[in-house]
Amino acid sequence: MSSTSLPHQAVRPRNRLGPQRLAAWLVARATAPATSFWVVIGFVLVHVVLWTAILTNLKAAQDVHMDVAEAYAWGSRFLLGYGKHPPLSGWIAGLWFSVFPVKDWATYALAMAMVGCGLVIVWFASLKVVDRRRAFFVVVMVALYPIFNFKGFKYNADLVQLLTLPLVVLAYLNAFEKRSVVSGIWLGLAGAAALMTKYWVLTMIGAIGLAALLHPERMRFLASPAPWVAIATMLLAMVPHLVWLWQVHFVPLTYAGDVYSLSDRGRAAGLVLGYVGHNLALLALPVALAALVLAWPPRFAFHNWRRGPNPGVNRSQALNVWWVQAIVAVGPPLGGLAFTIYMKTDWGISLFFLVPLALVSIPALRPRRTMLPRLAALWLVLSLLTLAASPWIARREMAANPNGVTGYGARSQLAQQLTQAWHARFGSPWKHAAGYSEMDTPMTFYSPDHPRPFTVPYTAEETWGSGLSTLEDLKRDGFIGVCDTTDNRIASCEAWMAKEAPHAEPLVMTTQRFFHGLAGPAIVWKVYIQGPGK
Repeated sequence: MSSTSLPHQAVRPRNRLGPQRLAAWLVARATAPATSFWVVIGFVLVHVVLWTAILTNLKAAQDVHMDVAEAYAWGSRFLLGYGKHPPLSGWIAGLWFSVFPVKDWATYALAMAMVGCGLVIVWFASLKVVDRRRAFFVVVMVALYPIFNFKGFKYNADLVQLLTLPLVVLAYLNAFEKRSVVSGIWLGLAGAAALMTKYWVLTMIGAIGLAALLHPERMRFLASPAPWVAIATMLLAMVPHLVWLWQVHFVPLTYAGDVYSLSDRGRAAGLVLGYVGHNLALLALPVALAALVLAWPPRFAFHNWRRGPNPGVNRSQALNVWWVQAIVAVGPPLGGLAFTIYMKTDWGISLFFLVPLALVSIPALRPRRTMLPRLAALWLVLSLLTLAASPWIARREMAANPNGVTGYGARSQLAQQLTQAWHARFGSPWKHAAGYSEMDTPMTFYSPDHPRPFTVPYTAEETWGSGLSTLEDLKRDGFIGVCDTTDNRIASCEAWMAKEAPHAEPLVMTTQRFFHGLAGPAIVWKVYIQGPGK
C-alpha cells in the first residue's frame, strides 16, 4: 500500500493581531471592569505624549504665551492670590517647575498634563451616567475636541478648569447618587478647588445648583445632608482665600470690572456672537467625527437608534448632565448681553466638555461595538498626521505672519541679553523686572535668574499687580525696566520709568528671531537699568 503525501497548506499564525482582532481586543479591554481603567490611562498617556511633541514642534518658532510665563512667575511664590486671579494655577505651575526644567516644551507638557487629568476625570464622571463602552467613546470624543489638543497649548487658569470643572461635575453626580455626608464633603472640596482656579467657575457651580433644583428627584437630594455639607465645606475651605481677598480690597473683582465691563451694548452683542460661533466651531470636529463613525456604513446607520429602555444609560444622571450643559451653554451669553460684558472666546474653554457625554447618553442611541475602535483609530490617525506635519505648519505660520510681534518678538533673546547686562554691571543675580505684563513675565520665565515681575500700572487706578514684587523691593534690590516701542502704551511706560527710576541707565536694544531661514520682526526695546539701593 503506497502512501500519498498531502499537499502542504500554509498555516496562518494564530497570534497575529489583525485590525479586526485588535479592534475586538480594544473593545473587550475598554469594557471589562478589571482593565477599563488601565486602557483609559494608556490612552491618555499616549495622547499627552503625542500632543506635547506636536505642540513643541508647532510653537518652535515662538516664545511661550504671556499667560504661561505669568503662571510660571506666580508659581515662584505660593501666595493666596495673584491680583487678577485666585492662586491654584500658579501653585500648580510652581510645583511642576520644581520638578521639570524651565523650558518651552515643559510648558506644553504641563498643559497636556492638565488635559490628560481632565480626560481621566471625564471618564469617571461618564461612568456615573453610561456604561464603560460608552464612557470610553466619550473620552475619545473629548480627546478630539480641539480644546483638549491643538487649542490646549496655553497653560493658564482657563486651561486648569479642564481639570477642576470635570472634578466638580464628578463630585456632584456622586453626591446626587449617594446623598451622604462624605459625598457632600468631596463636592465642597471640588467646588473650592474650582473657585481657587478662577471665579468664572461660578457659572458651572450655579448650573449645578439649578440642575439640582430642576431635577425630578430634587427633594431626595435636597433632603439629604450632601448639598448642605458641600456648601459648608466649600465656604470653610475658601476662608484663607476670602481673608486675602478682604485684605487686598477685592482686587480681582476690581480687575474684572475695569477690564471686562463695556458701555457699548452693540460691541457686547458682537462679542457674544463671536463667543458662540467660536465655541460651536470647536465643538463641530468631535461631534462631526463621531456622527461620521456612527453613520458608516450607511446601511447600518439606523441600527444605532432604537426606542425602549436602555440599560447602558442611567437616565436620572443623564438628566443632570443635560441640564448642566444646557445651562452653561445658554447662561453666559445671556449674561454677557444683559450686563454688557467683554466676552472672551477663551471663557468657553471649560464649559463644553460635557457635550460628548450629553450626546452619548441619549437613551435612543445604541452605538455598535465597532464604533469605539473606529473613533479611536480616527483620533490616532489625525494625531500622527498632525505630528508629521507640525514642523511644516510652524514654518508656514511664520512665513504667513512674519510680523506677528506677540509670538515672534524674541523676548527670550532679550531676557538673555538683559541678564548678561545686569551681571556685567553688578555681578549679582537680577532680582526684579518691571514692565507691562506682556514684558515682565517673559523676562521671569526666560532669564536664568528668573527675576520676579513688577507690573507697571497703565493708569493710576490700576491696583491688580501680582504681589510678587513691590516698589520697595525694586528700590532696595534694583531692577531692569523694559518698554516695548511697538506698544501703543509706550508713553505711559516711559513716564513711569522717568518717575520711579529717574537716575536709571537708559539703553536701547534690538532683538530679532530667525527660524529655518525665516526672520521675525526686529523689535526695539527701551531698557532702564536701575542699580540696587539707588
